[in-house]
Amino acid sequence: MKIYTKTGDDGTTGLQGGRRVQKYDLRIIAYGAVDEANSCLGVALSYGVDADIKELLRIIQNELFVAGSDLSNPDLKNSTNRITGQMVENLEKNIDRFEAELSPLTNFILPGGHQVAAQLHMARTVTRRAETSVVALSKNEQINPHCQKYLNRLSDLLFVLARAVNKRSGTSDIVWKP
Repeated sequence: MKIYTKTGDDGTTGLQGGRRVQKYDLRIIAYGAVDEANSCLGVALSYGVDADIKELLRIIQNELFVAGSDLSNPDLKNSTNRITGQMVENLEKNIDRFEAELSPLTNFILPGGHQVAAQLHMARTVTRRAETSVVALSKNEQINPHCQKYLNRLSDLLFVLARAVNKRSGTSDIVWKP
């Protein structure tokens, strides 16, 4: 099978179920941002991370594929490859687990520090953009509400993971100085 199909040369792309939409459709923008966040996590993993964080990020990468599939399928009656409430709860449990390693925040922090932490901050901001796109999409079309919640929790988890990477590496968070 060839990687190129030429079916998108007219500026459209296919959704699950066969419907074709413009490549600037909100649904395409939303799952494109999810894909971008996933790529950011791949970059973070390429730098080398602690085993527990690596395992978690690999799970998240797979779940982001599910999120992309979820968003590309406008037929909510089809329950294949959907973000679930359990996935959201797992993110919350991991936020709590990694936050327990950290001192409470007393100031805003700037993205950066250790190379992996900086990349996790990048993934966090892309995830926020994906969430924003999903919210915009939800105003025009019905979506799986767990998908929006998942992206919201994921951006929180990535923030906590970036702080945990900084702490574990002996790198201070960069405090915002107004």
